[in-house]
Amino acid sequence: MSGRRLTRAHIAFAVSATALLSGGTYLGLNQPGPAPTGTPAAAPATTTAPSLPEPTRPPTPLSRALERSAAPSKKPTVTTSGSCGASYYHEPQGTANGETFDPDALTAAHKTLPFNSLVRVTNPANGKSVTVRINDRGPYIDGRCLDLSRAAFAAIANLSQGVLSVVKYEVLAK
Repeated sequence: MSGRRLTRAHIAFAVSATALLSGGTYLGLNQPGPAPTGTPAAAPATTTAPSLPEPTRPPTPLSRALERSAAPSKKPTVTTSGSCGASYYHEPQGTANGETFDPDALTAAHKTLPFNSLVRVTNPANGKSVTVRINDRGPYIDGRCLDLSRAAFAAIANLSQGVLSVVKYEVLAK
């Protein structure tokens, strides 16, 4: 049995126990029923049970509690990082992995990274970053290690710059 199932079972038990201990109001068990019809019978002697305080807010539904406990972290893990020059290209052509190049997609060329690697590219001059997928090889110009698609370059710099002498890159784990 996995740790996640134990956690969910514990949460389910805790929510059920809380509902029962609070008089069943969470499950609607302590709601007033329809008014009785006919002649009322003689009421037996009653003892007053201590009243439980009303909850200040309704209990969190089980599904929401599970969502919070099972939500994975959204921050990707960086496996490699560095800095280099970057340029962009936009001419329609085939890519090294066999795709047709789309200048509006967030893709890039790199000489050695595996195809489909995800790389976060940051322009240190303005702090803007974009995550691209490696689908091509290049650039073959000294000092540059990334050739970004037009859309990716536009996300971090003005296209009129054409080349960024320094960008920070981070290869993200899949």
